[in-house]
Amino acid sequence: MIPAKASFVSSVAQFTPKTVETESERLKLMFRVRAAIDPELLKRHLKHVLAGRQPTIQLNVDVTRMSQAFIGNSYIQNIVNGEVTAFVEGHRAVATLPVELEVRARFNPNLSSVWFGSVMEVINSITMLSIILTGAALIREREHGTIEHLLAMPLTPFEIMMAKVWAMGLVVVVVATASLVFVVQGVLEVPIEGSIGLFVAGMTLHLFATTSMGIFMGTVACSMPQMGLLMIIVLLPLQMLSGGTTPRESMPELVQNLMLAAPTTHFVALAQAILYRGAGFGIVWLEFLALLAIGGVFFVLALGRFRKTIGSMA
Repeated sequence: MIPAKASFVSSVAQFTPKTVETESERLKLMFRVRAAIDPELLKRHLKHVLAGRQPTIQLNVDVTRMSQAFIGNSYIQNIVNGEVTAFVEGHRAVATLPVELEVRARFNPNLSSVWFGSVMEVINSITMLSIILTGAALIREREHGTIEHLLAMPLTPFEIMMAKVWAMGLVVVVVATASLVFVVQGVLEVPIEGSIGLFVAGMTLHLFATTSMGIFMGTVACSMPQMGLLMIIVLLPLQMLSGGTTPRESMPELVQNLMLAAPTTHFVALAQAILYRGAGFGIVWLEFLALLAIGGVFFVLALGRFRKTIGSMA
């Protein structure tokens, strides 16, 4: 083990975007450090270095901050290799490339997890609440006998189901929009690049599909505990495989193709395009069309199941 001490700490952050907005963000970044080794110690071991012998350097990394530790580990290896090469060759060679690559992190220059996580939590909550509210409302009405009161009225199953779909969907639209404007954009100060109105329109189509799924699950489940079990089976794949948690490109091709039948896949795609990248309708119209088609299929299936359930109770 060769003792050394830090002789220089750069005041400018390295390996990061050149523009950092706040002091708190700067403190999280990595700074260049130069380690000084006693020259007499180097002279005693100079012949071993010139002979081409490769010593082993032990590097202890504090991984309490995992992301910084893993990134810093690779950077430190590059720094050590560069310093050793410069010492052995007697000069510091600078490779001149014909093209200069300048990397910029778009849409999230400080790589803040809050910017991504807050929006995705709103999106996941929209899916979860819409399915739970519609399914639970139907099950509760069946358990308390109020569904029989509706059957005594001159209402068709289509009208009863549409009332539940738009009522629960309206509640989710109001709450989600308020959360996006006042919490995400206001309190957390996350910049919204695109049109919130266009996002609300896409959310409405998404709710058309998810509330229909809630009605269908409410007709399958006989009680709230069964509804909870169905939610685990349905909700986890919808959220984890839709591209909101991990990129769809990292998933097997079969999973990617299967999840195209899920409304959350298209909703996450259009939400990220609108809110993060400022996309307009001309870019996300395919997602709108897919949500409309998927919602129509789920609505027809849920309506058929609902009619069958109402018919058995009449």
